[in-house]
Amino acid sequence: MQLILLQKVDNLGGLGEIVDVRAGYARNYLLPKGLCKVATEDNKKEFEERRAELEKLAAEQLGVAQARADKIAALTVTIQANSGTEGKLFGSLGPQDIAQAVTEAGVELSRREVRLPDGPLRNAGEHEVTLHLHSDVDTVVTINVEGIE
Repeated sequence: MQLILLQKVDNLGGLGEIVDVRAGYARNYLLPKGLCKVATEDNKKEFEERRAELEKLAAEQLGVAQARADKIAALTVTIQANSGTEGKLFGSLGPQDIAQAVTEAGVELSRREVRLPDGPLRNAGEHEVTLHLHSDVDTVVTINVEGIE
């Protein structure tokens, strides 16, 4: 199925590209979220008329994400959690906990933006957590986990 992308989509393409994807991916994810339109002649003409508007909107979103990244990069967030004597936490800290702590520190963050490739944090100490704020903007925040015995 051929689609015109209305914004940049990770691992697929950028604004205005015509991509070929499986029908299920298009019907179940891309079309309902408004990320694309079916690549018909009418839709191609409509897209070309709206291209400047969509590029301006994409640039604004990128600017907002970059500003958030600059604020987050300056943060060191402290989270207190129950732990044993050796610093191992009772339980773990996942994306929801990290997003909540960063939001309380002053920068709005969603749990979907937190990337933990090695799984949740299970030990006290300093951890660097990657945040994916926009398809072009990634940043790192330092999380200091303090164990409470």
